[in-house]
Amino acid sequence: MAAFSDLDDFRAILAEQPAPDAAAFADAGARNGQLTKPPRALGRLEEIAQWYAGWRGDSRPSINAPQIIVFAGNHGVAALGVSAFPAEVTEQMVLNFQHGGAAINQLARAAGAKLDVHALHLDQPTNDFTQGPAMSETEIISALASGWDAVSEEVDLLVVGEMGIGNTTPAAALAAALMGGEAGDWTGRGTGIDDAGFANKVRVVEQGLALHKGHGDGLEMLRRLGGRELAAMAGAITRARALRIPVILDGFICTAAAACLEQTERGALDHCIAGHLSSEGAHQRLLDALGKTPVLSLDLRLGEASGAALAIHIVKAALECHSGMATFAEAGVSDS
Repeated sequence: MAAFSDLDDFRAILAEQPAPDAAAFADAGARNGQLTKPPRALGRLEEIAQWYAGWRGDSRPSINAPQIIVFAGNHGVAALGVSAFPAEVTEQMVLNFQHGGAAINQLARAAGAKLDVHALHLDQPTNDFTQGPAMSETEIISALASGWDAVSEEVDLLVVGEMGIGNTTPAAALAAALMGGEAGDWTGRGTGIDDAGFANKVRVVEQGLALHKGHGDGLEMLRRLGGRELAAMAGAITRARALRIPVILDGFICTAAAACLEQTERGALDHCIAGHLSSEGAHQRLLDALGKTPVLSLDLRLGEASGAALAIHIVKAALECHSGMATFAEAGVSDS
């Protein structure tokens, strides 16, 4: 069960999170230098393998039990016309996930990952953040705890994703509140709204910023401008850190949720990599602000952990090369 009862407890957990295993990180780097390839010939695969090894405390690791968790929530601002789809679609898509019919079901199977789906009070949308905070402290703690408790201790790689009609709006508001700039710099077209819908969406984000920006740290902004599924992703990411489980972040919405952690406690996302670059316009800017380079860029904008699920293959490939390749000495190949 979650080890926190209020946001101050959660802040304390963020401040006391473990660091990577320095010895395993160094040993993985030394092994990489001895493998039968020219230096840096495998590019980012080498960096990914060493990063993973450090967090798992194993200089020659493998991935055997990846987990994908999709959290679903509904938003009060959806009633303001910020999405091309009605809020009812959130529940319909959750049923699709549960019946195995969505893209993430196929991608999870292809990656050999366990898929879990958690619907968070879909009959109780968050409050309209243009009128007040999206969540009470009790509500955000419940959502953070849902994410925390969803992470299995046996997992060796975690992917988190979301489903929630209208949730690019709170994501844009969070990014603007945390990183600065104007609402229009961070707001995109989400599921494909027209020009009038986009202008309305920007106005909604502006109203939320005017009411809430500057009234606290990343966690407080998550409470005021976020949603249950965003908070649950933040809770799962934090639990993974406590267990030294590396995390692959999904698209713009997932990254906005994660940014709330980093803004609250610098280094909170050191165990995370960016799985892909979404076609949602502000995603690159947000990744740049967090110092994250995406593994893939495939023009995806589906959400539901789809891009991060694809990146599992890349992380697995990096570790297969790192742990499975022979060293020069083992292969009897001269390295000079």
